[in-house]
Amino acid sequence: MAMTASVSEVLAVTAPLPALPTTASQWDQALYAFLVEKGNRSGSKRTVESYSRMLWRFFADTTPDRVTPPDVLSYAHGIGQSGKPPSSVTIAARIACLSSYFKFLQRMGLVSSNPCDLVERPQASPSPARGYTAEEVKRLLSVVPDTIRGRRDRAILLVFILTGRRRSEVMGMTAGDIEIEGGTVFYRYRGKGGKQGRRELPRPAWEAIRRTLEDCGKELASMAPEESLHLISGVAPRGGWRGSWTLDEVAGVRPDEAHPDEEAEVAGKAGDAGSDGHS
Repeated sequence: MAMTASVSEVLAVTAPLPALPTTASQWDQALYAFLVEKGNRSGSKRTVESYSRMLWRFFADTTPDRVTPPDVLSYAHGIGQSGKPPSSVTIAARIACLSSYFKFLQRMGLVSSNPCDLVERPQASPSPARGYTAEEVKRLLSVVPDTIRGRRDRAILLVFILTGRRRSEVMGMTAGDIEIEGGTVFYRYRGKGGKQGRRELPRPAWEAIRRTLEDCGKELASMAPEESLHLISGVAPRGGWRGSWTLDEVAGVRPDEAHPDEEAEVAGKAGDAGSDGHS
């Protein structure tokens, strides 16, 4: 069956994914198109990577037109690479991911039904994220060195701690996202589902950013709107700022209690996403 025009249009959109071979099957093209759309609408590379891992694994030996509700149930409850039975959060994430993809295929006219609709989903109750205490924040900041790189890392940490934004939102902050009105500093962000917002940036976070700008001989007013606030020192944050976990360990703060489970995050983003194409 030839690829529909709507899928072709989606594939034409630029996305942070490798080029698809011209010999790819119709189903591979459809899956690629879904990931492109997901990335463009969520603005999160991590979301695309998570969906990609789950979907390519599921469709390694089958195609969407052959999937039945028992297939979905078996995959959702199957034991993964950890060798342990999946939690209710993981089960819900797997079903939600597949459901989102099948709803995309329905919109594209490639399938007529969604096998996930007949699968009962567990009531996923992920543990609430545990925030840092004031003492833990002090310990965390105390191990950041007073160097150009260290002050830049301190600014990143303060933005994380005081705004509660996701990693992709913090690391994606640019000069154009900052606005100063009457002495009050605001920042713009792109959250889940591509939703945009504007909030006040706490003074300590702004002062830390301003200090690291000074370290590099820059001023906000003279920076191009697209310039990153966190890559200005010529040294990128370690691992796209996975380096904070190293600081966690040095400071004696356990990262496993402070960072959300990835599949839980996927479940929250997927849900019934795809029913209207605006996940």
